[in-house]
Amino acid sequence: MPLHIIFLAGLVIIMSKDLNVTLLFDFYRNMLTEKQVDVIDLYYNEDLSLAEISEHLGITRQGVRDNIKRAEAIMKDTEENLGLVNRYISIKNIALQIGKEVEEIEKIEQASGVPWIAPRLAKIKSLLSQIEE
Repeated sequence: MPLHIIFLAGLVIIMSKDLNVTLLFDFYRNMLTEKQVDVIDLYYNEDLSLAEISEHLGITRQGVRDNIKRAEAIMKDTEENLGLVNRYISIKNIALQIGKEVEEIEKIEQASGVPWIAPRLAKIKSLLSQIEE
């Protein structure tokens, strides 16, 4: 299975093709036809074979494959133009890095006993939890 390597925010993210398409699907499913949505969902999320999808939807196996390839192309082109998935991953990586920095500051705060740091760290944690949702 091919892997996609993404370099964002100083981190390396390795995603399988299936995970990459699933993430693209989460963002760009509204760009697809109803049939393409059904085919992508059944193939990637439900893990059905082309033959099973063909039988389920009443179209040929080749029709299923064509719909998958067209849908993948639409989602990849849309991502190239908009970059929402890469932006999302970047924001998640930055939030992770900020969380690690907060943990380090908490250690320093506990050692130094500076009283005004704790409430500000709590505020930062609260904001980070909103990003992580």
